[in-house]
Amino acid sequence: MTATRRMDTVIEEITDYVLHQEIDSSEAFTTAGHVLIDTLGCGILALSYPECTKLLGPIVPGTAVPNGSRVPGTPFVLDPVLAAFNIGCINRWLDYNDTWLAAEWGHPSDNLGGILAAADYISRVRLADGKEPLTVRDVLDAMIRAHEIQGVLALENSLNRVGLDHVLFVKVATTAVCAKLLGGTKEEISNAVSHAWLDNSSLRTYRHAPNTGSRKSWAAGDATSRGVYLALMALKGEMGYPTALTAPGWGFQDVLFNRQEIKLARPLQSYVMENVLFKVSYPAEFHAQTAAECAVLLHPEVKERIEDIDRITIQTHESAIRIIDKIGPLNNPADRDHCLQYITAVGLIFGDITADHYEQETASDPRIDILRGKMEVTEHKAYSEDYLKPEKRSISNAVQVHFKDGTSTERIECEYPLGHRFRREEAVPKILAKFSANISTHFSSKQQDKIEEACKHHDRLQQMAVNEFMDLFCV
Repeated sequence: MTATRRMDTVIEEITDYVLHQEIDSSEAFTTAGHVLIDTLGCGILALSYPECTKLLGPIVPGTAVPNGSRVPGTPFVLDPVLAAFNIGCINRWLDYNDTWLAAEWGHPSDNLGGILAAADYISRVRLADGKEPLTVRDVLDAMIRAHEIQGVLALENSLNRVGLDHVLFVKVATTAVCAKLLGGTKEEISNAVSHAWLDNSSLRTYRHAPNTGSRKSWAAGDATSRGVYLALMALKGEMGYPTALTAPGWGFQDVLFNRQEIKLARPLQSYVMENVLFKVSYPAEFHAQTAAECAVLLHPEVKERIEDIDRITIQTHESAIRIIDKIGPLNNPADRDHCLQYITAVGLIFGDITADHYEQETASDPRIDILRGKMEVTEHKAYSEDYLKPEKRSISNAVQVHFKDGTSTERIECEYPLGHRFRREEAVPKILAKFSANISTHFSSKQQDKIEEACKHHDRLQQMAVNEFMDLFCV
């Protein structure tokens, strides 16, 4: 008789967390409510972009799925796996949803694609069987747990250092929480999570020059979709792989992680949701958010003197230099929204940064590349150190413009972006305004009013059935 092997410790800890850990943080649930509507608003705004919408819908046109999952802002009713891709794709398309920065970077609300798709499907099936549906509070609970799994994995496990993309952690987190939502046992959840680690890992190739491209906008949709698929497989009885991480020579750690140990840097609770970063003002890669704020503040002083600029100095942190410090041609919107110099130039010239500023019409403005060529980007060691301090987690940038006549602007420094926990009180009204502005691009004023009325009462929203919540966004 073959002895039962114990699951890798990290897999066990993730499983025990989603099954047994009580989430009693009111701050986490309140923040999750803001993340929910902020992320959906980003998805609705993305429906204005054909490069995004061409990827949506059933693989075979006309496919009908009984009790399927709805895709907000569209008429599509899909199986939960494909719906997870669709929802994840729109939510991430504009790089405007929340962010987590640590040894690994990422966007924990990417998991909402799988969570919402699974929750809507489960609720509609339950209703068809005469049972109670899930509530929005169940969705918020799953979001808190997915944020925590992805974010705590990111604290000390740097996938980017070995060339892998952060969406692997999305896949792991979505798999765990969706297996729980679907009613998985401890064994089934562990089996599903083991598959997420085995299930290959995307390269970061599509995020960096010379290959930056639109895959970075749907990679998270792909990962959260795969998480739902693996959860469903496990609940059908598919076996798991106890040492998926640690198997000598064949496990994830040896094959893909340079023989380093995957570890959880702190107990899994609700830390990540409480400290998550919102992109409030600008759809731009998060390491550039404070540079964008600095540039917009400088705009009134420089807007009439663009031709007089001699050089622009940007002091930043090490992660920004590694990810978004770019020179040379920028080939598409995905390339531009991940360029520190482009984002700063747009802020200086226009006094604002919107998704449309990454499109070719704005990119063809010769002033942008002229200013990019005058920028000097250097690392500020203290910024890099504070970026990693748990008590600070700053994302600092400083911008100063120097003119040909020897004068210069003040050096504008921004340590914490508007979406940081330290500025949460200031940010929340603007998060709500961002949501309103985003959904107004797609829905009638009557439907927008109905959505906003349902979402503004947090306690009432939590008690709403998931299927009724999704009804609000149907067209």
